[in-house]
Amino acid sequence: MKKNILLLLSIVLFASCKEEVLNKRSFKVTSPSHNQKFKQGSTVTFQMENKKNVKADSIVYYIDNTRIKKTNATTFDFSLDNENVGLHNLKAKVYQKDKMIAFAVAVIELARNKPELYTYKIIKEYPHDRYAYTQGLEFHDGVLYESTGERGQSTLRKVNLTDGKVLQKIALDDKYFGEGITILNDKIYQLTWQSGIGFVYDKATFKQEKTFNYKYSTEGWGLCNDGANIYKSDGTNAIWTLDPNTLEEKSMISVATDAAIVPRLNELEWVDGKIYANVYQKDAMVVVDPKTGTVEKVLNMQGLKAKVLQHNQLDVLNGIAYNPENKHFYITGKNWSKLFEVEFVK
Repeated sequence: MKKNILLLLSIVLFASCKEEVLNKRSFKVTSPSHNQKFKQGSTVTFQMENKKNVKADSIVYYIDNTRIKKTNATTFDFSLDNENVGLHNLKAKVYQKDKMIAFAVAVIELARNKPELYTYKIIKEYPHDRYAYTQGLEFHDGVLYESTGERGQSTLRKVNLTDGKVLQKIALDDKYFGEGITILNDKIYQLTWQSGIGFVYDKATFKQEKTFNYKYSTEGWGLCNDGANIYKSDGTNAIWTLDPNTLEEKSMISVATDAAIVPRLNELEWVDGKIYANVYQKDAMVVVDPKTGTVEKVLNMQGLKAKVLQHNQLDVLNGIAYNPENKHFYITGKNWSKLFEVEFVK
């Protein structure tokens, strides 16, 4: 009996001295909650419960893929002072000898300030091809260029602003659904929707010079450029920066207001250091800071669609062009019979 008691005590002592091995059940993230919202400038406390009293060699904390700090603490404060708005992944990698287990939670960073609200004033109306399913619109050297969509109807065209007549046009292969365009260094860049491919043309001849593929962005929606880089929307809340030579995605920002992430960003236009984007299926456009993704202005476009010919194929607002010569915007939509020259007023 005495021997049995001693044996039992030995087992208990051995078990109590045995080091707990790190595994997924060792820790639990208790704060913050998944998709919890925070404002720019907030401090987010990332906290884990050490459920098994595991002795970790170290814990390394990350925001997205950026390493922040190495420590032994299971609580860490992340600062959102210098981060872009949108979705962020807060991560903790726990190390024990040759083992590593990662724990993560997604949070949403919202803009610090409310966007300013603007509406529009119509300067002039122009005729527009009501059969053009407008996907991209851009002024360049005083000339209006347009990309149209729908499979079997997609085109790239040069348009006379005054009468709406097509001056030059090429058709895309029937398998492609044309999307946004931008013009840089005498090249026209055009996206397709779900084919994962874009085209580069000579601006003067419309001769296709090369193609490029999307790597990270899911679809092709809108394009614009700042004179050096190209920016691309993919139908989400993301705007991608593309290398103008390789057309590969270099970086990405998410777009958000002070209240929510803004999804379905579509046609883009670069004006005075800001990105103008229309929101698909909304009578609204947003003005975005390309450095942070913050929406600085919301442009209310309600009522514009009612001013065009009402017909069965009439679709949503789409198409933003800016003329730097008179500083006016030119707005139309999918299968709209008019194009509107407007200015925005607070």
